[in-house]
Formats: sequence, C-alpha cells, structure tokens
Amino acid sequence: MTTNEELEGLLEEIIQYYGYDFTGYSRASLMRRVNAFYVKERCNSFADLRQRVLENQAFFIHFVEEVTVNVTEMFRDPGFYNTLRTEIVPVLATYPFIRIWHAGCSTGEEVYSMAILLKEAGLLHKAILYATDLNQKVLEKAKAGIFPMSQMRQNSENYIKAGGRHEFSSYYTANYNFARFDKALSDKMVFSTHNLVSDSSFNEFQLILCRNVLIYFDKDLQARVLQLFDKSLDSLGFLALGSKESLKFSAIAPYYSQIANKEKIWRKKR
Repeated sequence: MTTNEELEGLLEEIIQYYGYDFTGYSRASLMRRVNAFYVKERCNSFADLRQRVLENQAFFIHFVEEVTVNVTEMFRDPGFYNTLRTEIVPVLATYPFIRIWHAGCSTGEEVYSMAILLKEAGLLHKAILYATDLNQKVLEKAKAGIFPMSQMRQNSENYIKAGGRHEFSSYYTANYNFARFDKALSDKMVFSTHNLVSDSSFNEFQLILCRNVLIYFDKDLQARVLQLFDKSLDSLGFLALGSKESLKFSAIAPYYSQIANKEKIWRKKR
C-alpha cells in the first residue's frame, strides 16, 4: 500500500496546494486512514490517488472528510457532563456573558449537549457557543441540528446519567427516522471552519472543549494546539480534554490546576 515516503510527499504537497497541514498528525493513525481511503476509492496506484487529490478540489475535500475522525455522541462520557453541570456551569453563571469554544466539534453532538446544560441552568440566553472543525461537511450537519432517531436511545441514556432534569425527547421533534433539535439551541451557536494546525486564536473564552482530538496529533502539534488554547482562554477559564488526553508534562501545565476529580478538566490560574 502507501509507503512512508509517498505519504510524506503528499502531505507536503497538500500544504503547498491547499494550505492544509496534516504533518503533525500521528503517522500510524493517518496511514491507516489514507490506506482505507485508497481502497475505498479504488485508486489504481498511489500516483493516481495523488493526482486526484492535487488536481480535483472536490476530491480533496472528500479526502479530508474521510481521513479526519468524526466519532461522537450526545453527553458522551456522562460523568464528564455531570461534572460540567455541577462544578463548571455554576462558575460560568457568575459571568455577565459566556463564551464557549468547541474545537473539533465534528457533527455537533457535544455542542448541543452543552447548550442543553446551559438551558437547564437558565444560562443559554447569555451564552454563545463557537463550534469549529476542519471538515466543512460535518459542520453543515451540525448546523442543521438533525440527527438519526436511531441514536436517541443512547443519547437519552447518557443524558440521564449526566444528571438530566427533563425528558430528553423534549429537546427535539421526531420526524420519521430523524430528530430535529430545537432551534432555540442552535440559535446560540456559531459554526465555522478552523484549522487547529494553522489558524490563530479568534476570541477569549471562559470554557474551551477539545475532546479526543489531540490523541491524533504528534507531541509537537499537541504542544502548539495547547498554546493556542492557552492564548484563547480567559484568566480562571476552563480547558476540557478527552479521557486519554492530558496537560501533564506540557509547557502550559504549571499555569493550570486540575479540578478535584478524575475528569480531564483544568482551570487556568490567575
């Protein structure tokens, strides 16, 4: 299949042609996804794949969609959301206006989960949730707020375990095989493409969530992204990462303290 030299050459050319930088991604993970894409698209050779990626922008966008990871669900890891509900949201309530950034938001399930938490705390009216991702296609799905009904049972179970206070079905309207979530939730969201590799900070936030994204980056890129989050976070703001991710041993670690539980949430020191 694809050799290391071929992959490295393609990544460098993608930077030159499109400005997308995948060079900091974990090579083992990226190689698996590129090879899967190679087979799925029935490319005759790696040269065929390279030509189609570099000469056909629509095919390149399809390539990005396939090799970036977009796996999520609502209230994923209920213990994490219960901690947000009980320990973080009450602090956010003390701000006159709340800005939250979901970096690498994928199809938006976690953004809608956060909006529901804020609504139940009576805070949604004074909050804006910025949802960003590299993948334009998943952003369009997130903005639509329409999800398969087949996922609602699992989402509802997660919601209850996370301390949900109402019937989960009260937040969406069932329409055949899909659930359309209340527009009151998405009205407080701003969706935009953002490349964690190359784009800069664009606001100051009280809470930044980037869960299960850094595990696909190498150490140098992880360090750069954490520096970006540090620049984007208010003093005493919160940074939430995925269950396998950590600030430990990072350059910004001395300036943060982990809240007193097992969840991967840190607070920036004054």
